[in-house]
Amino acid sequence: MGNVAIKRALLSVSDKAGIVELAAALAGMGVELVSTGGTAQAIRDAGLLVMDIAELTGFPEMMDGRVKTLHPAVHGGLLAVRDNAEHVAAMQAHGIGAIDLLVVNLYPFEQTVARGGTRDEIIENIDIGGPAMVRSSAKNHAFVTILTDPADYPELLEQMASTGGTNLAFRIRMAAKAYARTAAYDAAIASWFAFGDAWSNPLGPEALKATPFPETLPLAFARLDVLRYGENPHQQAAVYVPRGPATPGVPQAQQMQGKELSYNNLNDADAALELVSEFAGGDPTVVIVKHANPCGVAQADTLLGAWEAALACDSVSAFGGIVATNVPLDGPTAEAICGIFTEVVIAPGADEAARAAFAAKKNLRLLLVEQLPNPARPGLQMKTIAGGMLLQSRDNGAVGPDDLKVVTKRQPTAQELADCLFAWKVAKHVKSNAIVFAKDGATAGIGAGQMNRRDSGRIATVRARESDAASRITGSAMASDAFLPFADGIDVAIEAGASVVIQPGGAMRDQEVIDAADAAGIAMVFTGIRHFRH
Repeated sequence: MGNVAIKRALLSVSDKAGIVELAAALAGMGVELVSTGGTAQAIRDAGLLVMDIAELTGFPEMMDGRVKTLHPAVHGGLLAVRDNAEHVAAMQAHGIGAIDLLVVNLYPFEQTVARGGTRDEIIENIDIGGPAMVRSSAKNHAFVTILTDPADYPELLEQMASTGGTNLAFRIRMAAKAYARTAAYDAAIASWFAFGDAWSNPLGPEALKATPFPETLPLAFARLDVLRYGENPHQQAAVYVPRGPATPGVPQAQQMQGKELSYNNLNDADAALELVSEFAGGDPTVVIVKHANPCGVAQADTLLGAWEAALACDSVSAFGGIVATNVPLDGPTAEAICGIFTEVVIAPGADEAARAAFAAKKNLRLLLVEQLPNPARPGLQMKTIAGGMLLQSRDNGAVGPDDLKVVTKRQPTAQELADCLFAWKVAKHVKSNAIVFAKDGATAGIGAGQMNRRDSGRIATVRARESDAASRITGSAMASDAFLPFADGIDVAIEAGASVVIQPGGAMRDQEVIDAADAAGIAMVFTGIRHFRH
């Protein structure tokens, strides 16, 4: 079971990158080539001798190619244990020749789904014979070499050139990779049936009892990169992306410059990108994030103005932070951002002047995305816990002016309502308990992650009063991500100088809170929806 010589190879690939070159190299080493359909034609067009699979099996390819390799002559040649006398006798009795190398990559199911193929196209791109051959070969890796990735062709040829075959360590590694591929492939198909096809099949979702939570959760992710470490240096980490359609996000961004991204960079950049996406299509907006919480958010007529207003909210926390914008970066804004230490900047584009400004900061990571993620998109979020995993639908809830219920005697002004909605969007992305003060399209103070809401309000107030925009808190809107359970939450708003409060409502003491607001002469609106974020 050490080095195994390769005398016959079966090549059947959907992705034909490098296959002709591989076939030529194998033929040059005296390997007999067997192939199917388009692969055989490509090899034959290159002037190489190749046996059609139909010649090997004695049966023609049929049913539009659905049936061609599901045959004992193929699977017997792949599965036979070469040092088992009974297996050898069976091969001789039935005229089955050994297949020493299988090169297969599967029908492009994931790509067909990603490009929005029709249901019939998607179904037709579910590979049957390919996975069966891959699994047979991988099971019999003691004698058979299986390749499912063109990236492994060079190593195969290197081994064959030096020894005439492959070593066991390589075959084990390729078998593991092969099973991972078929597992991911099957998971992608199962995911499509569970989540995608449930809404497009002829029977309709009700007939399938479509649910976002299937009994078995199929996941198919490919490793994009191994990171230097996790949240802390003693932790290992990697980043994975879906094998199939993916929401545009940080992993899909193009890194233009800077050091390698860390686990924390990716996590914080995602938080910044998700928040700034709430303002897609609006006025230029800047978000500054530190440790996955926003520390400054602002809109303005210009991106530079938005940067200056966001930074003024909390210039201390912004040091070493993550910056995201909803419009392409320009030179003046980039130069201003470079005025403080910034870890990552992410935006939907950057002009030449902006890129030149950032180039002077070699360690700063500049990430460009083709488009911002849609904050209203559906989807699932996962969190591992000891002994299991929690799964929930994304928090894509949003409110507009018509969703707000005024519950106080004083009606909010149009500007106060605009400030409420701005503060509410930010509060959605602040760790609970969350309190956000905002005025004129800019945050004044943010309090995050405290065990009680009053303390979050106090922290937000202190941040605001100590900031470069201390005056902004007077007449501001205060947003609370969940209901105010006691009147002390209103007391915090009053003491800070807020003139209006936006909160979900629904507490047992709602009337007590409303009465406190009325007594202070401030306005308050209920959203009817909360945004816990843990």
